[in-house]
Order: sequence, then C-alpha cells, then structure tokens
Amino acid sequence: MPKQHIIGLSKEELSAVLASWGEKPFRTKQIWQWLYFRGVQSFDDMTNLSKDLRTRLADNFVLTRPKIITQQISQDKTRKWLLEFDDGERVEMVYIPELDRGAVCLSTQVGCAMGCKFCHTGSQKLKRNLTAGEIVSQFMVARDTYGEWPSPTDATRYLSNIVVMGMGEPLQNEDNVIKALNILSDGDGIAISRRRITMSTCGIAPKICDVLEKTGVRLAISLHAPNNEIRNALMPINKAYPIEQILAEAQKYQQKDGSRYVTFEYLMLQNINDSPQHAKELIALLKKHKIRATFNLIPFNPWPGCDFMPSTPERVKVFADLLNQAGFAAPVRVARGQDILAACGQLKSSTQKTPRT
Repeated sequence: MPKQHIIGLSKEELSAVLASWGEKPFRTKQIWQWLYFRGVQSFDDMTNLSKDLRTRLADNFVLTRPKIITQQISQDKTRKWLLEFDDGERVEMVYIPELDRGAVCLSTQVGCAMGCKFCHTGSQKLKRNLTAGEIVSQFMVARDTYGEWPSPTDATRYLSNIVVMGMGEPLQNEDNVIKALNILSDGDGIAISRRRITMSTCGIAPKICDVLEKTGVRLAISLHAPNNEIRNALMPINKAYPIEQILAEAQKYQQKDGSRYVTFEYLMLQNINDSPQHAKELIALLKKHKIRATFNLIPFNPWPGCDFMPSTPERVKVFADLLNQAGFAAPVRVARGQDILAACGQLKSSTQKTPRT
C-alpha cells in the first residue's frame, strides 16, 4: 500500500490512527505541534516521541512539501512560486508583502472550470481539485521560505494573512477547503486567526453559508458587475447563480452576526463596468438587499492574449468617490507583482510535467 501524506489529516483522523496503534491521546497534540508549529520535515526530528513511534510514523506516512519548480520575486517584493505535486500537476502561489505583514494567496484547484473572461487562470482547463494537504502545504512552503518556524509571539509575523484567491474556485472543492482552513487556523499549530483568513468565491450561492459556518473565515465575493447582463458576459457562473441569489446568501450570512462584513471584489474594466451609472446601480443593488459591505476596487491586470483594458485612474476615482459618498468603503487595490504575472487574475500554472529519470 502506498504511504499516506500526514499533512492534511485532521486531528480526528490522526487521533484515530494513533489510537489504533495503542498510543495515548496526548500524542496527537505532540505530533500536530511538530508538524504545524515547528514545521519539521522529518519524523526523526520529533524528539519527544519514542524511536518506535517515529519509525512507525515513517513506515506509514510521508512528510513532504510540494516541489518548488520556480520562484520569482517582483520589483515590489511580491513573490510567486510554481509548485509541483506528486502526480506532476502544478499550481502557483503568491505572497504579497506589506511593511510589517503580508498575505499568502493559496490555490485550491489545478486550473479552473469557471471560465471568467477576464481571468488568466480561467483559460486553463480544470485538471483536478487539490487535497486538503496540498492546500495547507502551500502555506508551509511559504513559512519554509521566510523562516517562520516557529513564529514566536514577540516577533513580527510577515506571513500574517491568508487569502484563498489563487487558482480555482474554492466552493467547487468545499470539503478539502473546509478541512484545510480548519488546519491552518488551529491554535495548536499554524494558528492563523480566522479573522485573518479570507475565502473568495465567484458565487456558488448554495454553498456560501455552509462553508463559512464550518470555518469561521471571512467572505469575499467576486462581483465585477452591477447587473446580470454584464455579469453574464464576464462570468458564465452567473447564469446558474445570478446576482440576486448571491446577495440573498450574503444577507443570510450577515444575519447571524452583526459584525460580519462582505468584501465585494470589483475589477475595473474600461468602458464595461466602470461608469458613474454603473456605480449608482451598484449602490442601489446593495441598499435594496441591505448588505453591509466594503468594496475592493481592482485595476485590471493585463495578461497575454486578453481583450480587456484597465479603467483610467480618473474613472476609477469617480467610481470610488460615488461608493464612498454612499457609505461604502471602496479602497483601490494597488497592483502588485505585475512584472512576474503574480497580480490578481494573472495566475496560470505550467502543467507540463517534469521528465522523470
């Protein structure tokens, strides 16, 4: 039987294995902390375990990371990794730094089936879902790179946030995403606060509330249009789950907790969705559905072969001012990593497998 990856097992799954071996329950926490707090890459390094237990773990499990194929660093210090998994499939992951913190952008699928017209990833066919371990191990690669094992409480943690906004649609891989996010936020290990994790979806409406209730993370919705006509043209998924259905789910999500805000991502596309009338239509839509929201206005990041153009700074400012005047915070995202195709909507992995000798 092939060995199983230990990264990605839930605590309950790990506990069940150890119990079947006759181990005491406290061993689960010890192993969990070696994996996710200290980030060891060998069972031999788990020095408070008996030699027999370490040997048994090594005989039954694999403790590895994805293979780093390439790393690129932008002029603005954004870093992009191309990672390869056991079967040769590849994804891209990005770290976006700020002065004293930063966000790691994780992928959930190899490719994407959503087909959003403005997205480079959408031009790559969906190959498969990532496992929970493959999602978690992306963040572990980032911690390896920046030397944040462990991350002491009295030091600056540069990898402070997680955004599930990379390749793929998270809600098409919901079970693995739920499992991965609960591992990443577990207080005995990686311990990223749920308030610092944001999951972005293009709007698989029936799954939104379920996944958020099971993870406790923040919600971002890729909206990009003030009406169904424009959104249908940009995002084919809108024909299945139109704007009204998505906003109804967002409203349901907010009704359970008055502190919950939804972030709407809005890509500014020249002469398509960026006029003052579009802004007014957007305002009316959210007020009708009584959504407490902030907007993240995103300048379009061109990629090879795309047909869209970014809105002019002047049009973006007018658009943002109208939203702000209506009571919706609408910061304009600063484009990061454009020179290495690491900006929003630019990710597309090479799926060519490395020849094996």
